[in-house]
Amino acid sequence: MRWLLAILTVMLLATQYRLWVGEGSLAEATRLKRQLAQQQEKNAALARENRQLLREVRSLKEGTEGVEAKARYDLGLIKEGETLFIFLDPEEGKE
Repeated sequence: MRWLLAILTVMLLATQYRLWVGEGSLAEATRLKRQLAQQQEKNAALARENRQLLREVRSLKEGTEGVEAKARYDLGLIKEGETLFIFLDPEEGKE
C-alpha cells in the first residue's frame, strides 16, 4: 500500500510540475497570450501604414495633383510666378 501511495504522490507532483513550470504551463500560456497581443498591435499598426501608403500610391498614379503636392511638400516645388514664404518661429531658436 505504501508503494502505491508513493507512486501516486510522485505522479501527482510530476503533473503539478508540468502545470506550473514545464512546457505548456500556465506561466508560459500567459506569456504567449501577452506576446500574441503585442504582435496583433504591431500587425494593426502595419496594416494602417499599408493602407495609408496604398492611398498615397493611388493618388500619385491617378493624376498630377498628387505628384505636385508631393513635390511641393518634399522638394519645395514652386511654380513660375509663385512666391515662397517661410515663416520662422522666433521662440524656436532661443532654447
